[in-house]
Amino acid sequence: MSTQISDPPNNSSPAPTPVSIAILDDYLSIAPPFFAYIPHLTIHAYRSTLPPSSLPALISRLASYHIISTMRERTPFPGALLSSLPNLRLLLTTGTRNASFDLPTASSLSITVAGTTGAGPSHPTPALEDVPPPPPPGYDATTQQTWALILALANNIPRDGTALHSGAWQTGFNTGLAGKVLGVVGLGRLGARVAKIGLAFGMHVVAWSTSLTQESADAQAQAAGLSTGTFRVVGKEELFRTADVVSLHLVLGERSRGVVGEGELKAMKRSAVLVNTARAALVDEAALLGVMREGGIQGVGLDVWWEEPVGEGSVWRTERWGEVGRSVLVGTPHMGYVEEGIMKRWYAEQAENVERWMRGEEVRNRIV
Repeated sequence: MSTQISDPPNNSSPAPTPVSIAILDDYLSIAPPFFAYIPHLTIHAYRSTLPPSSLPALISRLASYHIISTMRERTPFPGALLSSLPNLRLLLTTGTRNASFDLPTASSLSITVAGTTGAGPSHPTPALEDVPPPPPPGYDATTQQTWALILALANNIPRDGTALHSGAWQTGFNTGLAGKVLGVVGLGRLGARVAKIGLAFGMHVVAWSTSLTQESADAQAQAAGLSTGTFRVVGKEELFRTADVVSLHLVLGERSRGVVGEGELKAMKRSAVLVNTARAALVDEAALLGVMREGGIQGVGLDVWWEEPVGEGSVWRTERWGEVGRSVLVGTPHMGYVEEGIMKRWYAEQAENVERWMRGEEVRNRIV
């Protein structure tokens, strides 16, 4: 396990054997079968995630591995960690980018970084038998997760399900969505898909981001087969003040970090709900907790969290949300992309890249 590799493999020289791989953050134990058939590869899978603050523990866990398989933005790889992994030569992620990787440091250390597209490997693999094909263009798991959270909040599904199992019956009113306002923060590919579904429920759609214009919103509407003006661009303050449902779909960056703070949350109607399936850090956590503890908004649906996995002692797990005047919380464990087909195709693509790298061939979907 402590084998040293003095020279990283390139396109002309195969990797030395044996080679070891660490599979990180594979909560559902999906990955090992995709790597198991590769000769001369020692596999260790870690289902538990170490927090970024546990740098010494991460170094101790990973220092001996030549290859590390990761799931996008679960375990970060900052420069301090990469510089402490002398054996690491191939770092695999899912998707075609990973904002939690220090790519310049990886490049300086001759660590190859490669991603996945979700289309699957270039050759058949037995582990992909009976796996559903990719969804047709224009559909994705995150949009489905967003609407699952919106409908769970509007129709009290978690609360009523619990009540039914405990012997109770109806517990309160549902919230009709027809005629209500859906506020979409970030009208990109995902935001536009969420917005279009809102129309099917009879909602009016308003949208905002720092760079969004009515012209670009009209272009998104036309691309979705809708009339110009269907998605109405408004100011940030108006969106949070008037929307009955606010759904976040921004890419996390320095400009968007904390874009939803105390001012935006306190501007919302007490009957409104906030849903975030994008990135937790778009929202000021302390401000959200404060508003929810006061019952300042009706409910919150979260699929992304400030620390993942959410700790056992976290207030998100322990507080009595939806009781004693607090806002309702519907939370899911970052499931917006955890669909069987895409997860398995990602790991099949990673396994193909391991094979290619071990033979000294160029990897697919190389990032660095």
